[in-house]
Amino acid sequence: MPIDVEKLTSAPPVRAAAVWDDRDVRLYHLALGAGVPETDPGELRYLFEGHEQGMQVLPTFGVVAGGGGGVGFQVFDLPGVDIDLAAVLHGGQEITVHRPLPAAARATTVTRVPAVYDKGKAAVIVQESTLLGEDDEPLITQRNQIFVHGEGGFGGDRGPSERLPAPDREPDLVLEIPTLRQQALLYRLTGDWNPLHADPATARRAGYDRPILHGLCSFGMAVKAVTDRLLGGDTSRIAECRTRFAGVFFPGETLRLRIWETGDGYRLTATAADRDDAPVLTDARLTAGRRREVPPEAGAR
Repeated sequence: MPIDVEKLTSAPPVRAAAVWDDRDVRLYHLALGAGVPETDPGELRYLFEGHEQGMQVLPTFGVVAGGGGGVGFQVFDLPGVDIDLAAVLHGGQEITVHRPLPAAARATTVTRVPAVYDKGKAAVIVQESTLLGEDDEPLITQRNQIFVHGEGGFGGDRGPSERLPAPDREPDLVLEIPTLRQQALLYRLTGDWNPLHADPATARRAGYDRPILHGLCSFGMAVKAVTDRLLGGDTSRIAECRTRFAGVFFPGETLRLRIWETGDGYRLTATAADRDDAPVLTDARLTAGRRREVPPEAGAR
């Protein structure tokens, strides 16, 4: 079996360096579509180091910080895993923000696998990673679920149901976000080199007629849109965000967001407007708080 559950879940945590600077942050934001229009001060806060408010950093950047495939994706370096990337899909993502991310840092990721669930036709690898700042204190903690097709049926626990349906009323805000046909090729530069997002042959082998966009890219776009429209562009107010990746999204399509304001933040869904609102993101939430102090930059250049 390509996944040895006992070996994987009992493996010691993997520690890895995660070093980034403001160039990496700008590249990440550009890969989400930031900078349109290019003279908008609200867009420049993600891209221009001379912005009067300083460089804003979306917490979703923390998942790819360091350019090694992202916080948490060190699972492929753990013993007990030998799987075909064409069989892998990112099922869900949760990010808890302990402190806002600085625009440059020398940090450390600590990754473990607390569980592997048996969904019958697929296995779900649950990863938990913490991004530690230079002071060894946490910046973010993230958990993700990776679906591995064809690796279920080993008699394991199916896992909890963590559905978070949207409110049963009309959304408070609907946004449409166009994407570029080369969006996935841009996003790959943040460190996720899965050929499913670039190689037509790999995409066809996985059952798609062309490469698909990274789920974390569509999620990042959604978090940015909520931050811009409802949090005054202040990324330090984001305390937590999560989503379930419910379907594929193709570069060049339009992402339609439906957003509901709640007592502690916002619920949202995302669909592919070009394909009769086919679901893309569901069970999504962004929890907001007051502005928090950003740690000083660690001077990584």
